[in-house]
Amino acid sequence: MKKVIIIGCPGSGKSTFGRKLKDITGLPLYYLDMMYWNEDRTNVTKDIFLQRLQNAMSRSKWIIDGNYASTMEIRFSECDTVFFLDYEKEVCLDGVESRKGKVRPDMPWVESGDTDKEFLNFINNYNLESRHQVLDLMQKYSEKNIIVFHTREEAEEFLHKLKNIAEKGESINVWEFKKVL
Repeated sequence: MKKVIIIGCPGSGKSTFGRKLKDITGLPLYYLDMMYWNEDRTNVTKDIFLQRLQNAMSRSKWIIDGNYASTMEIRFSECDTVFFLDYEKEVCLDGVESRKGKVRPDMPWVESGDTDKEFLNFINNYNLESRHQVLDLMQKYSEKNIIVFHTREEAEEFLHKLKNIAEKGESINVWEFKKVL
């Protein structure tokens, strides 16, 4: 496990999972939101975003957290491991609410106030409109190590087991954890 992507609906906890995975594995962690957004809530140009992504992927080891459908296949093709946080909509909506007012390393601003309606619609429709792209790519790149979690508890259990393996000094063979839809 040297090149990892973490994908899932906004609010699923990709960044939190990524930070914990980074702490266990020592792999550098890159956030797509930090590559895409400016502090003033404007976004960079597509060329700048793609250059930032390519810079991260040109390294020998990485974890990349985020969806961004326009670049998902690029990341699938380059990674060796995929973590898909495939949670219920309500879990993701709760995740978005719980991070309000908190400084986060994965976003260049602190979220506060009412959540943008367009963003909420994206979350509400993720399983109907966006999830199929992930499933299609998982099928297309089925040779990759693909691990799917359906609950936060499954993800935490995985991280706990991985941490125990790492603390024993044993090599981490993530294939033994493989769970595919």
